[in-house]
Amino acid sequence: MITADGVLSHIKILASDEFEGRGPGTRGEELSINYIADQFKKIGLAPGNTDGTYFQKVPLVGITTKQDSELRIKAAGKDLKLKFGEDFIARTVRVVEKTGFDADMVFVGYGVVAPEYGWDDYKGMNVRGKVLIMLVNDPQVPDPKDRTKLDANAFKGRAMTYYGRWTYKYEIAAEKGAAGVLVVHETGPAGYPWAVPSGSFTIENFDLVLKDNNMSRVNVEGWITTERTRQLFGALGLDFDSMKKAAVRKDFKPVFLKAHSKLELEQKIRRIESNNVVGKLEGSDPKLKDEYVIYTAHWDHLGIGLPNEKGDKIYNGALDNASGCAALIELARAFKALPKPPRRSILFMSVTAEEKGLVGSKYYAENPIYPLEKTVAEINMDGIDQWGPTKDLTVIGLGNSTLDDVLRQAAAERGRVLRPDAEPEKGFYYRSDHFNFAKQGVPALDPESGIDFIGKPAGWGMKKRDEYTAHDYHKPSDEIKADWDLSGAADDLRLLMTVGYRVANADKYPEWKPGTEFKAKRDEMMRKAGK
Repeated sequence: MITADGVLSHIKILASDEFEGRGPGTRGEELSINYIADQFKKIGLAPGNTDGTYFQKVPLVGITTKQDSELRIKAAGKDLKLKFGEDFIARTVRVVEKTGFDADMVFVGYGVVAPEYGWDDYKGMNVRGKVLIMLVNDPQVPDPKDRTKLDANAFKGRAMTYYGRWTYKYEIAAEKGAAGVLVVHETGPAGYPWAVPSGSFTIENFDLVLKDNNMSRVNVEGWITTERTRQLFGALGLDFDSMKKAAVRKDFKPVFLKAHSKLELEQKIRRIESNNVVGKLEGSDPKLKDEYVIYTAHWDHLGIGLPNEKGDKIYNGALDNASGCAALIELARAFKALPKPPRRSILFMSVTAEEKGLVGSKYYAENPIYPLEKTVAEINMDGIDQWGPTKDLTVIGLGNSTLDDVLRQAAAERGRVLRPDAEPEKGFYYRSDHFNFAKQGVPALDPESGIDFIGKPAGWGMKKRDEYTAHDYHKPSDEIKADWDLSGAADDLRLLMTVGYRVANADKYPEWKPGTEFKAKRDEMMRKAGK
């Protein structure tokens, strides 16, 4: 039986100050992964790794960037000096102690190359060795029939595609051989205030260590405030708003700025082995028990960082994502209590370094313990409902796969309905661990709490979401609150258990819907596996 009290009991421990914000490579990691593994063991789950342990080692590099650097830009004879953390932030994931750039600058609009939309923001310009200024999110192409709306046929309209994610923008900059990239931060299109990237860049960051020590990645990854971008463009006699407007046209051409930038970065490097935590409930069918449904929730948060106005410097991450870990443990307990396990096996996996760029799930998806062609579905939990029962349940990326159909049926049986993402422009489908499984072709479900709260007025749920984003997201104040009511979360988890159970017993694998960007990858995988 999944209960609100059961879930809350784990959150209280994982989000306590003792766990120091659960930063990878810290005492907080050791406490967190051992707590989760101990819970799996007490529940009766088998070790999830084939080496007989509950852990999958994940090789990471920890990079702490010094915050005293200054970005100097000479623009049309004017000298601009930008302060780290206040005006810009920058880092590298290359395994080097010193780097930087001394390079000319180019405005490349949204920095997107999307052949399926006939879109190329580079138009053949050689930007190798240049510092690129890019707008955040997808090109905001207006609907030709109603210019107050976005064109649904261009980058999915309001819904962000992967082209809008900052991770894509750094990847394309690396492909183009850029010396660095600065993404222009705007709170609306980004989906979060400046405090989020500035806070994330001013603490130790982690990434996987590639064989080339990450030298194939772009040299400098950064953000710049809108205010400073306006100042830069103004110094060059350019209007920022006009440049943005030009960038939403297919015929946009990159603009070589008469500006030269210089930045020197120093960083402290350390290599660590972090851990994904994996527990296994073996299936009951001898023929199907080597096929898997995976539930995931990341255990990490931001650790110890800059203090807030109250002097609190522990980023406890109660909602993000002690709550998801607690849900994972209680789901495992409920599955283990069944009279008979489902036909297929269930993996319960708490992954590392989600906050550092979905790193732990990326490592598993690229180095799976169990073959991905035998992984039938992935269900992710990144935050749960804190405020009571809802009539609905949000599904990020609703309509992507037949997993949605299974969930819709289970919800209908309980008098509930599914709702698409209320904020598709924020690109949440690309911002949590299920995405790495989807990229590899595994049908992945990303549920979130509903917004139609029972007994609350219309709009109340969205108001609470907005308050959390503005005041608590990635801040020390993400702690257990007095008004939390996890009864709605318990309802949601029962639904997610039903989905996993039915998929684990089904005769057919879940599938991506036609037209979904991940379908071709899965089809090719299954063809090679002879399925």
